[in-house]
Amino acid sequence: MATAAQNISAAPSPLTWFGQFLKQELAPYPGRAALVTRMIVAATLVMLIGMTFQIPYVFQGAIYTLMISRESSRATLKSGLNILVLTGIGAVYLLISARLVISLPTLHLFWVIGSFFLAFYAIRTMSNFGASATFAIMISVGVPFWDRHVSSETNVEATLWLCLASAIGVVVTITVEQFSRMKPGEDMVNGIAERLSAVRELLLCYADDCPISRPIAEKVTRIAVVGTSMFRRILQRSAYSPDYAERMGAVIGLTGTVVDLAANLTLPGFQFSESDRSRIRSLAENVGSIRSHFLARRTPFFSKPATDQENAPRPTHLLSEMENTVKLMTEVLTVSPSPTVSVARPLERDPPETFFVRDAFTNVDHVKFAIKGCLTASLCYLIYNAIDWPGISTAVTTCFLTALSTVGSSRQKQVLRISGAIVGGFLLGMGSQIFILPYLDSIAGFTILFILVTALASWFMTSSPRLSYFGMQVALAFYLIHLRTFGMESSLSIARDRVVGILLGLVMMWLVFDQLWGAPAFVQMKSLFTSSLRLLAQFAREPLSGDRKVAVERSYSLREAINRSFDSVRASADAVIFEFGPSRQRDLAWRSRIRECQPELRTLFLMRIALWKYRVQLPGFELPESLRVAQREFDGQSAEILDAMADRLADNGSVQVEDLVSAYAQLEQAVGRASAKEQRQLAPQIQSFLLLSRRTAALADSLQDEI
Repeated sequence: MATAAQNISAAPSPLTWFGQFLKQELAPYPGRAALVTRMIVAATLVMLIGMTFQIPYVFQGAIYTLMISRESSRATLKSGLNILVLTGIGAVYLLISARLVISLPTLHLFWVIGSFFLAFYAIRTMSNFGASATFAIMISVGVPFWDRHVSSETNVEATLWLCLASAIGVVVTITVEQFSRMKPGEDMVNGIAERLSAVRELLLCYADDCPISRPIAEKVTRIAVVGTSMFRRILQRSAYSPDYAERMGAVIGLTGTVVDLAANLTLPGFQFSESDRSRIRSLAENVGSIRSHFLARRTPFFSKPATDQENAPRPTHLLSEMENTVKLMTEVLTVSPSPTVSVARPLERDPPETFFVRDAFTNVDHVKFAIKGCLTASLCYLIYNAIDWPGISTAVTTCFLTALSTVGSSRQKQVLRISGAIVGGFLLGMGSQIFILPYLDSIAGFTILFILVTALASWFMTSSPRLSYFGMQVALAFYLIHLRTFGMESSLSIARDRVVGILLGLVMMWLVFDQLWGAPAFVQMKSLFTSSLRLLAQFAREPLSGDRKVAVERSYSLREAINRSFDSVRASADAVIFEFGPSRQRDLAWRSRIRECQPELRTLFLMRIALWKYRVQLPGFELPESLRVAQREFDGQSAEILDAMADRLADNGSVQVEDLVSAYAQLEQAVGRASAKEQRQLAPQIQSFLLLSRRTAALADSLQDEI
C-alpha cells in the first residue's frame, strides 16, 4: 500500500524536506485565522487587565488563554470551569500542606518532591486535560513561593494572587469564545468535511477525464502533509462520550488514509480507462455523500449500493484501496446495530464520566511517568537551590509544561523545545528589550508588540502536534520575561535568568525522559502498535467475569487503554519523519504500513465493542445459549489471530492459526442449527450479530495478510 506520506517524505535532503514541511504546516486552512484571532484577543485582554490593575503572575492567565480547549463553545466552557475548580483545589493544597512543613527543612524537602510526584501523576491520570494542566502548573509555580525568606502572610498573598491571575485568564477566554461563536460548530467536523471535499474534487477531475488543476493538487498535497493529528489532539482533550470518541477516532484515521491515497493521484502519469472513470465517479459520489451526511450531524449514514463489477476490468491497486477505505468509513458509521445512532449525538447509556482515567490506580505506566517527571523537576529544584540562583526557578515550570506535550519523538521534542525557547526567550524576549522597548513609552506600544508575538506563537500552536509545541514554547518564554511585573521589563539579567531556567528544564527533561528511558520514534511506534494488538486481543476475550458490573468496568478500562495506545502510535508515527540516518527509508516504510493498518484496526475495535455487548447480554443484545458458546469460540479465535500478529511484529515468531472466515462459517452453521431447531426466522438482533461477525472476520483476516 503506497501512501502520500511516504512519497512526500522522500525529500532530496533534510533541509529541502523541512522547508516543504514548514510551508505545508503554516499554510492557512478554514477557521485557522478566526481561531488565532480569538487566542490573540483573549491573551491581550488578560495582559491589559493585569498591567492596568497591577495583578502579579498575570503570565499564568495569559498562558491559560492559549491552552484552554476551543473545539466548541460548550467544551470551552467546561474546560474553563474545570480549570477554575482545580485552581482552587491547588491553592488549598498549597496553603494547607505548606503550613504544616514550612518550619521543618527536611520535611519541607520531602513535601516539595512529593508535590512534584503528585502533580506529574495528575497529568497522566486525570481524564480532563485542562484540569490536569491546571493542577500541575499551580504546583510548579506555587511550590517555589514557600522557599522564599519572607513572612507566611506574603506567601499566602502570592498564592491567592496566582489564583486570581488564573481565574482572569479563564473568564476572559470563556467570554471571548461565547461572544465570537455566534453559530456553534466543531472545528473537527468541519476539518474532516474539508478533506473529504478536496478528495471529491480531485476524483471528479479524473472522472471527467480533465487535467488536474494546480489549486486542487496543492490543496490535497497540503492536507496530506498536515495530516489529521490535530483532530486527534482535539478528540483527546474533549469531553465526548467514549462511544462517540471511539467512532470519531476511526473516522479521523480513515479520512487521513483517503487523503494520503488521493495525494498519490496528484502525481503525473495516471491513466484510467472508461470503466475506471465510471468507478471513480461512483467513488466521488460516495465520498460526497459521506461528507454531506457528516455535516448534517443527525442524518444516519448509508452506503451507496455498489455497481456490478463482475465483468469490469481490474481497476488500479490505488483505486481499489480508496474504495475499500471509503467502504470501511461507511461501516464505521453504521457499525452499531441500532439504526438511530447519529454522529452528532453520543450513544445512549454512555458510561459515567470519571475524574480519573479508569486504570489510574492499576496501570504501572502512570507511576513510571510520575517518577520520571518528579525526578526531572526535583533535579531542577535542587540545582537552583544548591547554587543559590532562585531566578532560574522557571526550570520547574518548564518541566511541567513540557510534560503536557504529546509529541512522540525525543529528537522532535528537543528541536521544538530548544528552538522555541531560543526564539521566544533570546530572540523575541531579550531582543525586544534591547532593540524595541527602549523606544516605547506607553502600554499601547507594548500591546502592539505583545499582539505580534502572540500571533506568531498562536499560528504555530494551531499547526499539527508535530509543530504546535514550538508555538507554546515561544509564548511561554516571552510571557515569563515580560509579564512577571507590572511594566516593561528593563533588566536583562532577569530575562537571562528566566531563559536559563527554561533551558535547564529542557535539558533535564531531555536527560531523564529521552536519554535514560527514551527510545527512537520508530522503536516506540512498532512497540506501541504491537501493544495495541495485544490489548485488542484481551478485549476480544472479555468479559472474563460473570459479574456484569465488573465486566462493564473492565471493558471501559480496556477501551481507554486501547484508545490511548492508538493515539500514541499515531504520535510516534508523526515523529518518525523527524528522525534521519541510515535507517530512515526503512523506518518510513514501516511508518507507512503501520499508518495504513491503524484505521483498519480502529474499525475492528469498534466492531469488537458491538460484539462485546452480545457477550455481556445487554438489553437488546441477547443471544440463545447455544449461540453464546459459538460466539465465545469465534472470539477466542479472533484473539489468537491478534496475538499471532503481535508475535510476528515483535519477532517472536507465531503459531499458524485458522483464519476467521472459516471460524465465521462455523458460527453461521450454529446459527442455522439454532434457527432450524426453533423453526422460526432469525431475530433482528441475531441478524445484526451475524453481519458484525462477518465484517469482523473479513477485516481481521485482511489485517493478518498485511502483517
